[in-house]
Parts: sequence; C-alpha cells; structure tokens
Amino acid sequence: MVEAGDIVGAFSEDQAARLSGVSLNQLRRWDGDGFFCPSFSDAKGIPFGRIYSFRDIVSLRVLNDLRNEKRISLAHLRDVARDLSHLGDAKWTATTLYVLGKRVVFVDPRTNLRQDVVSGQRVFDIPLRVVISSTRRAVLDLNDRSERTGQIVRARFVAQNEPVIAGTRVSVAAIREFASAGYSSAKIIKEYPGLTDADVEAALGFEPERVAA
Repeated sequence: MVEAGDIVGAFSEDQAARLSGVSLNQLRRWDGDGFFCPSFSDAKGIPFGRIYSFRDIVSLRVLNDLRNEKRISLAHLRDVARDLSHLGDAKWTATTLYVLGKRVVFVDPRTNLRQDVVSGQRVFDIPLRVVISSTRRAVLDLNDRSERTGQIVRARFVAQNEPVIAGTRVSVAAIREFASAGYSSAKIIKEYPGLTDADVEAALGFEPERVAA
C-alpha cells in the first residue's frame, strides 16, 4: 500500500507519461471516459489542467504493466476497477495484483483469499513494493537523462525485461509499433515526452545482441 510517508508530488500529464510509460493519448482517453482520472483535475480543458499525484503515478505504472505489457483488455480492467471500487483511490495500489492468462486476479484484503485462480495456469506477480520503489527512482531520475539518450537497456521488473529506452519505461516495441503505424519521430516524441530523436532512432535501429544489461 502507498503510505502517507511516501513521496508527495504533483506531476503534469507529460511527466506522468514519462514516469509511467502510458502514452499521452491513453492518459487523455482514460481521463475523458472516467477509467482513470488524475487526483487534481478541476481545471480540465486548460493547459496543465491534469495534475497527477505520486499515488497516481504508481497506479499508472501498474496499469501500464497490465494494459501495455501484459495486454490485458481495457474492458476487463474496467471490470477489475469496478470490483475493487470499495478500495477507493487506492484500488490499483492497495493489494498485490496477479495475471492469469489475460485476466487479473488479486488477494482480497478483506478475506485474504486469492480470487479467480484457475488450477494449473501460471500466475505472474506484479510486485507492488518494486513498483513503488522504482517509481521513486524514476521521479528522482526524471530530469537526469542527459548522458543516457539514445541508449537501450534491459532491467529486472521493467517491462518484463524487454528492451526499453534508458531512464524510461518506454519499450522499443512500443516505439516500433507507432513507427509502423506511420508516426514520425516528432509524433512519437509527442506521445512519450522526454524521448529524443536519438532515442527513437536507437529504437528503430535496435539489434537485440547489442542491448545493455
């Protein structure tokens, strides 16, 4: 659970995208349709109207893992959000979540029972403590990428050890998907603020055997 003693911060939607790996389009769609709204968004429709808290960033990193990395359907995530609604704003951070096939299961903190687990199938743990601690590190590193632009790395607990742009959670695969869809470098950077032309170029020219550990 995210405790009151954790980092307190207010982050713009650009920073939220950089810290979480969720694209700007996703952030805006999720806010617009009520799936995930920033904690401070009274001033919608004007610049800087969407302000995200530290808890929001942790939640978005969990959602990025579920939606963009493990490919859980948005429809199912909406059902999960409904089932966890009794946990309020902490629904994505109050308990460890698991992935079973293409479904999310969890240990209900009221009963301590894991629900919807099908015998014989592998359950993937999303370690919440790791998400929280890595979010802290990401906040500290937010403006410290000057010496790492254009680098691709792999790291435990980041995008399932898939290649990402150094200092971010933006996967090489995500950049390639946008490029395949006809997005220019400038448009990709607009989706993932904080990336540079060198980052996009590195992703498009990525060779697996050359990635850093």
